[in-house]
Amino acid sequence: MADSATATAAASSSSSKKDLKAYHHLASGALSGLSSAIVLQPLDLLKTRLQQSSLDEDGKLVKRRRIRGVVKQVLRDDGVQGLWRGTVPTLVRNVPGVAIYFYSLSSIRHRLSSIPYFAVTVPVPSTSSTLLSSTGAPTKSHSRSAIIKLSSTGNLMAGAIARTSVGFILSPITVIKARFESNRYANYHSIPSALASLYRTNGIRGFFQGFTATAVRDAPYAGLYLVFYEKWKDLLGKVHGIPNAALHSGSGVMAAVLATLITSPADVVKTRMQVNPTDHPTLRKAVVRVLQDRGPLGLFSGTSLRISRKAASAAIGWTVYEALLIFLRDRDGNVQDLSNKLS
Repeated sequence: MADSATATAAASSSSSKKDLKAYHHLASGALSGLSSAIVLQPLDLLKTRLQQSSLDEDGKLVKRRRIRGVVKQVLRDDGVQGLWRGTVPTLVRNVPGVAIYFYSLSSIRHRLSSIPYFAVTVPVPSTSSTLLSSTGAPTKSHSRSAIIKLSSTGNLMAGAIARTSVGFILSPITVIKARFESNRYANYHSIPSALASLYRTNGIRGFFQGFTATAVRDAPYAGLYLVFYEKWKDLLGKVHGIPNAALHSGSGVMAAVLATLITSPADVVKTRMQVNPTDHPTLRKAVVRVLQDRGPLGLFSGTSLRISRKAASAAIGWTVYEALLIFLRDRDGNVQDLSNKLS
């Protein structure tokens, strides 16, 4: 009897998540991408400048660059607004990209939830803490999350597939974004002209420069992030009285820090391949070049900035995404309950 009740609760939870429409995920993801892109662009730009190889005034290779020096250089060359150079391609990539990512992630997670190996049963909430609708069924308002629960393996697979697929689609904009943020392409003034210049210089292949390194970074990052995010939500969810915003932002920050540390070397190699493809034509040669330029620590250039950016992005992004989804889910649920009562 208990197993039947648990299975019913799991089906109910999956059904409530499925009731969310495609535009719910797309709208929530787009708002999430917009918020994080505008606020955090300076961190992206500084990370790119730290990771790219550079020469000093005497033409010698700089093995280590400090954040303070990079900030001074940006302010000296371009002023405060220079910290937001590359915002337009970031928005072009992030707003639809995050929207598509969250929608794809939701679809993949829903499909995986129907496979017993990846599914996770949700215990029936106690009657004292469960609100009942007019039909006697639990309402959706007791749920602290708007996404389907999966096993760690399911989260790892869903995150990797969704992130890599979207990354491939948006690779041309990602390359342009990295070049806008770099100080090597001062002649880039608009996205169309930058894309035309990239095509003239590198052909179609140039649009996917560094995608291998991007996939090596993004697939494990997205998968690990989801695993850590769900684990931290379970852990923080045990804290009595914790608000939803604190639950989601806290889980997002911790997950981002761990996943970013693990995937930092791939991010450095990706940036080098996109900013300076001539000296970094392949993944193996790029790794060798980074090691020659800066040694093993060079594989972690910009890690502190990337952690700051990813942690803040996760806190903003997932909090906005889940909060809006929960709002839309509960609003539509309340409207449906009212409609049922009136009918």
